[in-house]
Amino acid sequence: MLNINNQAAHLKREILVRIAKLQLEGKLEEGVHYIPREMAPLGKEPVRCCIYHDREILRMRVMARLGHSVEDYDDEKKLAEYAREALEREKPTWPMLTVLHEACNACVKAHYMVTNACQACLARPCMTNCGKHCIEIKNGRAHIDPDTCVNCGLCMQNCPYHAIIKIPVPCEESCPVGAITKDESGKEQIDYHKCIFCGNCMRECPFGAMMDKGQLVDVIKHIMNGRKVVAMYSPAVAAQFRAAPGQLEGALKELGFARIWEVAIGADITSDNEAREFEQRMEEGHKMMTTSCCPAYVRAVRRHVPELESCISETRTPMHYTAELARKADPDCVTVFIGPCLAKRREGMDDEFVDYVLSVEEIGAFLIAKDVDVAKMPAAPDTIIPTATGRGFAASGGVAEAVRVRLKHPEKLRASIINGLTGNGMKQLANYGKMNAGTLPYTDETPNLIEVMACEGGCIGGPSVITNPKVANVQLKKYVETGAAQPAEGQK
Repeated sequence: MLNINNQAAHLKREILVRIAKLQLEGKLEEGVHYIPREMAPLGKEPVRCCIYHDREILRMRVMARLGHSVEDYDDEKKLAEYAREALEREKPTWPMLTVLHEACNACVKAHYMVTNACQACLARPCMTNCGKHCIEIKNGRAHIDPDTCVNCGLCMQNCPYHAIIKIPVPCEESCPVGAITKDESGKEQIDYHKCIFCGNCMRECPFGAMMDKGQLVDVIKHIMNGRKVVAMYSPAVAAQFRAAPGQLEGALKELGFARIWEVAIGADITSDNEAREFEQRMEEGHKMMTTSCCPAYVRAVRRHVPELESCISETRTPMHYTAELARKADPDCVTVFIGPCLAKRREGMDDEFVDYVLSVEEIGAFLIAKDVDVAKMPAAPDTIIPTATGRGFAASGGVAEAVRVRLKHPEKLRASIINGLTGNGMKQLANYGKMNAGTLPYTDETPNLIEVMACEGGCIGGPSVITNPKVANVQLKKYVETGAAQPAEGQK
């Protein structure tokens, strides 16, 4: 997994901060034109062939951060025009992802390569384990024939010197459903029929060519226009900042949000409903039930493992229930979900109660632009306190635990946790689908509740996080343990 501390991520966040600052100053249209030249000044070492090419790519990156698809890029159109269109936009546009072909490295097809660490040893396990006999020793070193190699990887697995390495295509390698392929020119393209919007490609591309389309400009616009904009932050967001409960609420109010809702409240509603649904399904003789809070997982089943679709819980997500509460409290408010997830943007487009979905990177840029330090904010008073299990939704295993503690007979629950929709995770789903369809055996020992998180570690490992997931996990535990309520009596 590509570390979040990398130049591509820093570049993205710097653009977001610059856009937010200009908009807050009322100078977005007049100032956005200068962002590329300020970030790529003359005399700076270029990333590409020259500084002018770098600036052109930066123009397209700014365009995406403004919420536009770079596939619609017109090099004769000024950034000011794109900024004006963003300010006049009524709602986000499809799709949520956009591919910057100018930045794509057109990586060669994934293959295995012998390095100079090869010792041409006597054992030669690379040769003897190769079923295609595509390896031979030349000039004291193993050589792989690319025309006969099938990329099985057995040579790499058996080399005692680790002299054979795999050269991957990061975006293709990270996609668990094969939604990314090369076009005729070697550039990557996304098949949105297959795509589950997990965001892996966006996170793993070391050239930052896979980009999400920003919604920060839209949200700041509504705040500056005096609309009542409410923020709904997921527990995973709280784990991104070294802050005590209540401090993030104070920081978001400082940004201009009229009311703050902790989505862990919605998670408690989801847990209550899923616990009841699980008990009812088991009484009716169902084999298993899966969780439903991860939209990337739900889409993965509907597009790739339809045999499992009947097992998905009919309970809505914490985002939905929180947005519903917000709308009931104020029917005219603008609802903004804040989380680390790309798939939530897809879910938000279909949810009648959700207007916008901001990434953690966007809210982090907003905080920097307004010079708000979450850790130094006084804690805002709590209105509704969620349970510890509601806050624990953000970590892998948290949903299953939240359901378990609410069951009348928790001993009857046999949970299985799929921690990340990798290739292996998809294989697990396929096997559960076969069990549900009756083509694989199902026994009394088979799990009857399956929790699935598309991101490894849970939401705290989402594609837009700004904190190392290990650090975020520690922070989440502190957050869960501080000031949370217990599940209601009779729901344990």
